[in-house]
Amino acid sequence: MGAIAICLVGLAVVILSILWLRLHAFLGLLLGAFVVSILTPEVGVEAMNRVAEGFGTGCRKIGILIALAAIIGQCLLVSGAAERIVKGLLSLFGVKRAPIAFLGSGFVLGIPVFFDTVFYLMLPLVRAFSRTNPKVYLLALLSVVAGASMAHSLVPPTPGPLLVADRLEVSLGVLIPAGLMLGVVTISVGYGYARWANRKFEITYREIEGPEIESKAPKELPGLGWSLLPILLPLVLISLGTFLGVKGDLPEWLQIVSGKNIAMALGAGMAVILAAKYCELKKVINEALSSGGVIILITAAGAAFGAVLKDTGIGSELSGMVGSGGGVLLLAFVLTALVRFAQGSATVAMITAVGIVAPIVLDAELGFHSVYVALAIGCGSKPLPWMNDSGFWIISKMSGMNETETLKTFSVMLSLMGVVGFAVVWLASILIPMG
Repeated sequence: MGAIAICLVGLAVVILSILWLRLHAFLGLLLGAFVVSILTPEVGVEAMNRVAEGFGTGCRKIGILIALAAIIGQCLLVSGAAERIVKGLLSLFGVKRAPIAFLGSGFVLGIPVFFDTVFYLMLPLVRAFSRTNPKVYLLALLSVVAGASMAHSLVPPTPGPLLVADRLEVSLGVLIPAGLMLGVVTISVGYGYARWANRKFEITYREIEGPEIESKAPKELPGLGWSLLPILLPLVLISLGTFLGVKGDLPEWLQIVSGKNIAMALGAGMAVILAAKYCELKKVINEALSSGGVIILITAAGAAFGAVLKDTGIGSELSGMVGSGGGVLLLAFVLTALVRFAQGSATVAMITAVGIVAPIVLDAELGFHSVYVALAIGCGSKPLPWMNDSGFWIISKMSGMNETETLKTFSVMLSLMGVVGFAVVWLASILIPMG
């Protein structure tokens, strides 16, 4: 069986096991990796060992980062730091520009905190605002979604971008600023669509049962600077280390603190110090590691899937078909979008697609930096969200919108952001190749 046929079988196993058999994504990816490994002639009886090696390598490279990111996110939530960031931006922009504050808050919080958690956190604030401004309810709601969803797919240390960076051998110090810049462009597009949709569709504030936020006095919340520090510190250190390293030798101390694991550990340490004043640390960290552990398993299974796909020789076969440069970008985007449409999860789509695309990128002469492929995969995880996406139902039920309204607003906005984002990536790869 040829490499492409083996790849298609593996892809089908992953998608069908998640959709039809209703298996957890971890089991679906692991099963797909095992099937691909068995079908690869050179691997044969060593199939399970090869899967285990890929799984272990994935854990080694990104497991610590995901665990530390989960700790940062959980500590920001329980300490009130996340709430302080939102309220700080609301105070900065004022009531009339509150949706912009929701957009920015969603994007910042979407870097260390999972998308659904950001939505749950910010929805009570959106409701409180919309009770006195019912006509801009949809705008405020979609602003949160636009910000948080794009950070989730473009900016490490969220799991999808982390694994994509690892498989494509892209430095986090390059992907972080690139993801931030592209994120600003795409969330601006999302905000523009949200403004149009708010005028076009008559979806005003609807009172439904849901979480309400406890009003806290400003003195009960940490300061804005301290609240932002656990997020910004690792991002700045990693990016600074990468860019100064290009210009010359780094001082030894900066090499140490700008390493991705150390930088994330410093951010987590700041978050823990912040949370210690407001909660029981052992309980908070246990909760963070419980949620982060599941993500580590899924991501490591995706790494195993990618490792065994590489063994098939898929890279050389596909590179002959798609060529290099723009063809690889298009393949990365379309493949990710199709997997997202088929099974619903943006993270699983990124993990699955990069396993197929990475061998091509590592073997081919692209003519531009491979960070553009990483960004194309991130943008590809946005289009075509529909009723098999858990986020679709969370937004529909928690906002009071029906399925048709959610499709016209949430689904169209994310698809538009993904397509425009890919167009920007394509253009940037031509104008600023960095190769």
